[in-house]
Amino acid sequence: MPSIPELSDRARNVFRLVVEAYVDAGTPVGSMTIARTSTLNLSPASIRNVMQDLEEAGLLAAPHTSAGRIPTETGLRLFVDGIMQAAEPSAQERAAIEARIERAGPIEEAIGAATAALSGLSACAGIVLVPKEEPVLRQLAFVSLAPDKALAVLVGADGGVENRVIDLPPGVSAAALAEVGNYVSARLSGLTLSQAHARLTAEIAAGQAALDRAAQQLVAQGLALWSEDGARRPVLIVRGQANLIDPAAAEDLERVRQLLGELEGKEEIARLLGRAREGAGMKIFIGSENELFALSGSSVIAAPYRGADGRIVGVVGVIGPTRLNYARVVPMVDFTAKTLSRLMG
Repeated sequence: MPSIPELSDRARNVFRLVVEAYVDAGTPVGSMTIARTSTLNLSPASIRNVMQDLEEAGLLAAPHTSAGRIPTETGLRLFVDGIMQAAEPSAQERAAIEARIERAGPIEEAIGAATAALSGLSACAGIVLVPKEEPVLRQLAFVSLAPDKALAVLVGADGGVENRVIDLPPGVSAAALAEVGNYVSARLSGLTLSQAHARLTAEIAAGQAALDRAAQQLVAQGLALWSEDGARRPVLIVRGQANLIDPAAAEDLERVRQLLGELEGKEEIARLLGRAREGAGMKIFIGSENELFALSGSSVIAAPYRGADGRIVGVVGVIGPTRLNYARVVPMVDFTAKTLSRLMG
């Protein structure tokens, strides 16, 4: 794939116009259309030659025997990364997003409202990933079930109780199980699971943990189990799925069926958005760049939002056809993420 500096000004302008026309209409774009609607001052024959060069470079493709071209996924990636001119949300769009979020009430409702607002304004499906709130420890107790098994009982500060069966390290007695429970209550109560795990690790490293090796292993195992389990169970909200049936491709029933099937796999979508949560900025996945939507040819635009302490707590974004209006939707997703961050700050 050629880089942006390798494209001549003429090729760059023709390519941009083809992408913008395709995004607008959803149909192949011909040289006559570009010549008639642009100010390039080029003949249809000259534009056709440039489009042929762009096709040979892998940036455009001819889906039918007609003269029209559409951008490839590679071409769309080049456009998004270096050519598109972002269109910031209008004052009315910003006001609509802020109003939906701010009048929603509790934070859970505000997040759902943000998803719905984003869906309506972008004509895509709005998505938001909300990690399950990490419980704050009040008590962690262990009940012996067998010489090598115990029931770990976690009591949260909110009164919630969760149970897990865990494997016991060799040599753990009933007295040791009681000692572990007392240690957690005395030293780790009031901390989140990740904070408790970090403190225990630090105390063990410094030789300050008043537990023998088997008991240390038991506490660490119990805390890690819940931390990992909580991270695997994010809450995913999807709004506006009907927007994903692109009128320009409505005849392609197989694509529609495939896309709706992909949306059923919420765990897979959550994992995809988790990749966006790992970074600090906007993430754009175009078509086959993500395995989940490779078959239906859909794109995902997502941005993380932050809590009061500045940590990333979730991801908001949209799912749409690869021909979505990136220049308009990318800034809209970014604005929604920043609005949620302000609300939670």
